[in-house]
Order: sequence, then C-alpha cells, then structure tokens
Amino acid sequence: MTPAPATAIATSDISVARNSLGPYTQQQPDWQRCDARSPAAFQCATLEVPLDYGDPGGRKVEIAISRLRASSAKERRGVLLLNPGGPGGPGLNMPVDVGADLPAKVKRQYDLIGFDPRGVGRSSPVGCGLTADERITDRPYRAGTFAKDVRWARTVAAKCRAKGGDTLRHLTTRNTARDMDVIRAVLGEKKISYLGYSYGTYLGAVYTQLFPRRADRFVLDSAADPARYGRGTFQGMAAGTELAFTRWSRWAARRHTTYALGSTPAEVRRTFWHLVARADRKPIDSDEGPLTGDGVRAQRATFFRVRAAASWVAGLKTAAEGREPVPSGTPGQAVPQQTGPQRAGPRQTGPQQTGSQQAVPQQAVPPDNADASSWAVLCADTSRTWPRDPGQYRRDAIRDKARYPLYGDFASTIKPCAFWKPGSEPPTKVHNKVRSLIVHNEWDPQTPLASGQAMHRALRGSRMITVAGGEGHGVYPFGSCADKSATRYLTTGRLPAKDLTCRKAG
Repeated sequence: MTPAPATAIATSDISVARNSLGPYTQQQPDWQRCDARSPAAFQCATLEVPLDYGDPGGRKVEIAISRLRASSAKERRGVLLLNPGGPGGPGLNMPVDVGADLPAKVKRQYDLIGFDPRGVGRSSPVGCGLTADERITDRPYRAGTFAKDVRWARTVAAKCRAKGGDTLRHLTTRNTARDMDVIRAVLGEKKISYLGYSYGTYLGAVYTQLFPRRADRFVLDSAADPARYGRGTFQGMAAGTELAFTRWSRWAARRHTTYALGSTPAEVRRTFWHLVARADRKPIDSDEGPLTGDGVRAQRATFFRVRAAASWVAGLKTAAEGREPVPSGTPGQAVPQQTGPQRAGPRQTGPQQTGSQQAVPQQAVPPDNADASSWAVLCADTSRTWPRDPGQYRRDAIRDKARYPLYGDFASTIKPCAFWKPGSEPPTKVHNKVRSLIVHNEWDPQTPLASGQAMHRALRGSRMITVAGGEGHGVYPFGSCADKSATRYLTTGRLPAKDLTCRKAG
C-alpha cells in the first residue's frame, strides 16, 4: 500500500497548524488476517489517532480497522466505510456481516472498510465498572422510585468519570468523524463513501459537515434527527411509539376473529391497558420471568411490527388468564445497532482474535463497554443541552406519560447525561448541501420516520426514499424496495431525480 501524503486534515474550528497530523496520515497499516475463522481475505489492522485533535502531539488512542478488498481491480472506485450505529456499536465485522448482503456490483467497486469507533470494542475500549442493574436504561417514572433513579444516573456518571477521567470528554462524534478522515488519508483516498445506520447516520452527517469535499457517496439508513440528537432522540421514540400503537390497534381490530383483542381500535386499546393494569397488580408469566405493567410498556418497539405485536398481546392475554406463559420478545430480522444507549445484554465486540498473527491486539473489552461507550459519546456530545435540575425530569416525565402513555415517561425521565461533564466541543449543527441518499422505513421503532425527514431537511443535497409500510430498523441491503435505488447510487453516483416513496412488498 502506498501511504497518503502528509497533508493537513481539516478539523473545523480546531487548528492544527502548529501540530502536523502527518505522523498519523502516513501510517502504514500492518494488514493481517482478522482471525482464523474469518475469510482469509478479511484483514485487520490498528491505527493510532490523537485523543485530542487540538493537541495531536499528546496522548494517542488506537482505532481497529478492517477491510475486504474490492473484487474487481478494474472496476474499483474506492472505499466504503461502514458503521452500525449506537453510539457504542462495534463495526469491525461489518465488511463480513453486511457485506454478505451487499450486491456483487457494490463489492466489485469498493473496498469494504469496518472500524470500531474510539472507545468501542477493540479501539481503546472504555468501561465504567457498571453492575447489571446500573446497565439497565429503560426506567419508567414512578413517584416512589424517582429518587432511586436520580441516584442511578449520578452513580453511572460518577463511575464513568472515575474510570475514564479526561478521556471521556474526547469520545465525541466530531472526533470519530476526524478518525474516519485519518482512515481515509492512511488508505490513500481523496474521498470516502459511506453506509451508516441509525446513530451512524448522524456520524456520517457530521463527517459531511466537517469534511464536505471528502464525502463521495453517502447512504444514511434509518436516519436520526441531527437537531434533536441527545435527549430528543429518546423523546422522539416516545412520540413515534404512540403513532405505531394507534396504527396497530386499528390493524388488530380488523382481525378480531384471529386475535380476539377487540372489534374496534378503542376496544383493542382497552384490552391492552387492562393487561398493563393487571400486570401491575400481579406480574404475567413470560419465558424470561414475570412481566410487570412497566415491563409490558418497555416492549414498546413490538408495536412497530403489527402482526408480531398482535400475536404477542394475544399471548399476554392468554397468560394473564392463567393458561400458559407468553413468549417474551418478538420475531424479526437482526438489524444494525440502535440509536441511543440500549439495555444490557451480550453484544459482539469485533472479530475474535484466534489466529497466530493478530493485526488487532487482544484487548480486554470491559463487559459494560457497549453501555459505557454509548453514554460516553451521547453525553459528551450533548451534555450541555440536558437540564441539571432533577425536578425538571420529574415534571417532563409526568407530562410526557400523559402525552405518550406507552413510553413517554421512560423517554423523559432522568439519565446519566444530566450529571455528565461537558465534552470537548459543542455538538455539530448539520446543515449543508453535500449529496447523499437517506433510506427509511415508515415504521421504524428506533428512529421514527419524522427523524429521517428532519435529517433530509438538514442535508439539503440529499434525496430520501421512504418504504411505505416498511417495518423495522434498517433498510439497505435487506431486500426492500429501496435496494435498487441505493445500489444504483453507490455504483453510478446517480441520486433519484426526486424523493421517492415505494411500497413494502406483501
């Protein structure tokens, strides 16, 4: 590989005139097979980047990167960086995982590049030493437990501050975008193309804002609202959930003979809320244990898939009547990482290093890395915008539970960002004319359609494809009616002449 020239990297308002980034852009990756179980062509390496781009000569952090080379040297156009979302989602395996579904014509033209963002997975991973209970994010507002939730939020922030110290303020989206530009330079590319999901759309948009001339073909899948990123992300989920619940109640009412939940939307809603009240009095048995009323409400994402939700609620009804436990969770395709910190659970943290040669050194990834890095990025990016008064969260949670009964209090109650120290920079205002393509399902549980439309307005050079009737989080390349247009854009650069709406098959 020929190293990139030692050109300065644009870093917005951080000046690097006195401290060259040349030592970073001239790195020569030691590409080696990622692990013995992966395809031989799947290669990994480790780069160094400055922790603080305002002080490139200071402390460094490692970034784990991976690649699958374009299958055609003749047709090769460049590199396609991939990000699964989060924040806190590891992306090292994405060339293999998402690459399995990408069309051959895309893989002929692009080296697929994965990376774990700073602080995540194999990239100088952070941890806070959180207990299993402290890793639970979904916390409903209750007057009797609110003081405990305030202590939880303070404790998470304090533990992360004690473990992470000054590192945390530099785990920001802006710095991850700068890391992406170091990757670009090291790979010897003038521009990068990009496919990002969920939070990854915000990361991609920030890159286009900081480096507009270095953005080639950007596909933003299931886009976040850049103006509401932070606390508004959670609150947007609550608003979107109510719309989905209303749609579901109508759908289920039309199928009363199948599900026996009510013959009108109002009857279906009464059935559901009766079950919630009943579960509050006596938890309903499920495969994963007793389910309280709050536990039922926490499954709010279920209602974005109407058929699965009807089966699930019908099972709840059966279990509440004492017949048999309801299966917990709902079926559905695995999709890229979700926006915002998620509930605790096992999560892939990049290729396991089992070969004799390891391009990504084996690091001890803390068990709470997904949670710690997620809060670290979200709070460092947006802590300036979160109220500091716990009473404000109490008032907002009460108000939003009335507005959005399913999830409003979960969304608006207190979070660790209320007690987080500010990041190194204010959040980025996304507003540019860089060409990009936004693809979005109409019924997305994590980034509701309104958030994708807001990203479209902020990126004035973008086009948007909406999958009418589309359910779930993640669109391309998972077999939707948007796939053809997205593939055409990546392989030819042609955006649709206008925004499109296509109908989900079936």
